[in-house]
Amino acid sequence: MSIPLDSDLMRSFLAVAESGSVTGAADRLGRTQSAVSMQIRRLEEALGQDLFDRLPRGVALTARGRQLIPYARRVTRLLDEAAVALREKPLDGPVRIGISEEYSECVLPRALAAFAERHPAVEVTVRCDYSAPQLAALAADELDLAVIFEWNRPATGEVLCVDPTVWVTSVAHGQHRRRKLPIGVYHHSDWCRDFALRSLDQQGIEYRTAFECDTPGGLRQAVQAGLAVVPLTRSTIPEGCRELTATDGFPIVDSSCVVLRHNPRGSSAAIDGLAAMLRAAFRPLATRAAAE
Repeated sequence: MSIPLDSDLMRSFLAVAESGSVTGAADRLGRTQSAVSMQIRRLEEALGQDLFDRLPRGVALTARGRQLIPYARRVTRLLDEAAVALREKPLDGPVRIGISEEYSECVLPRALAAFAERHPAVEVTVRCDYSAPQLAALAADELDLAVIFEWNRPATGEVLCVDPTVWVTSVAHGQHRRRKLPIGVYHHSDWCRDFALRSLDQQGIEYRTAFECDTPGGLRQAVQAGLAVVPLTRSTIPEGCRELTATDGFPIVDSSCVVLRHNPRGSSAAIDGLAAMLRAAFRPLATRAAAE
């Protein structure tokens, strides 16, 4: 027999659980204490379980109450997402976006999948490229949005997050322990010379080039295979690998900003909508960086 669980009951439950008291929950929800208490009693009766232990001051979750927390959060989050999606006016029209290959396998798919589900009439065209070609494409009116790296905090553009580049090694192979460090680098890259190699020189680390490629994906494959220690953005460290820290004797390569640039020649609701989706997609990276 299924038990009907009203969404309002779930919201009241979460408010009491997170505030630790009926009084705090009532203030948060804009309801009376008696109304919130009644909703908690209704929920407990529907489940046949006590969800809170009543204390002299406030309440504490029971074991069953703690078990309900993730379900209640999931239900209320889905309802909030549905309400937003149904209130939104459907968008249409073309959007041309450029993004670094670093994020083409993680951030971009999530953002585009969510955006396409909400706005199926928008025609999105994606270009994966380095920062300099993307800026040139913006200047030539070939892109509407560009997600690029800038080594210093920019005067223009919107900083989505700070994603440091670090040296990365395979946990299984431990190439960082070799006396002459085998490294992976980009072909003919000013950035590698000015940032990655200089960081090793400044630490007095002797190295040799063991792998060269043109893409971050190639570097990820090299470090996973145990061919080399490579510089990668912290958020894109592959499975089975780890960051080399100051404890290991390695410095951070750079603290580059991930920046969203707009084409100044014009905008549209579809372009603004995709920009908002990108902000949301990068938010977990920004939160993680702030925590670290």
